[in-house]
Amino acid sequence: MGIPLLQEGEDVNRFAYPRGEALWVGSAEEVNSCVTTTNGTVGSRSYVGRDITAAYRTGTWSPTPPDDPCRGFPGRRGQNERMVPGEPVSVLICGRATYDRPSPRLEHGGPTAAALAATLNSLDTLPSENVCRGGGGGGAQDDTLLLLFGYPEGPPAAVRVLTACDPGVNNGLLQANLNANARDQVKRLASPA
Repeated sequence: MGIPLLQEGEDVNRFAYPRGEALWVGSAEEVNSCVTTTNGTVGSRSYVGRDITAAYRTGTWSPTPPDDPCRGFPGRRGQNERMVPGEPVSVLICGRATYDRPSPRLEHGGPTAAALAATLNSLDTLPSENVCRGGGGGGAQDDTLLLLFGYPEGPPAAVRVLTACDPGVNNGLLQANLNANARDQVKRLASPA
């Protein structure tokens, strides 16, 4: 279809394509970033409320990256088909933040990101219900990690790993049970050397 262009003077929720097609996207700016983004057919948990408000005011689409990447839950095209789409070139592993300190984090390069993506993509997935069943007792075994897979262009693919939940792997559109191989690999990569 081509690259969508926001046309000056038009409602910026309408993405116009070079051949005349259009796509409408709706969301809202909300203080907790808990608003679904939708085109009326497909919804996403990726929050773009601030970006849509800014685009409405300026007439151009220019997404702003978050101040702290570990505080968002971005999405990437293709995450409805694979846990981690495409070929990531990095992975940022974010631990649980507390009120008095930011998320602990470790970043790994391309080979590690590719290996972890392959492991997560090998899991049997089903459409996400975005629920956690099980544990959650807050003990040392209850790790909550956000994996942000980076790419040369475009947004990261986010995958949340909750070791005390069943299913324990969720990208917002797909979920999977966390097997021993995936659990060990994620735990090893999340620990400082």
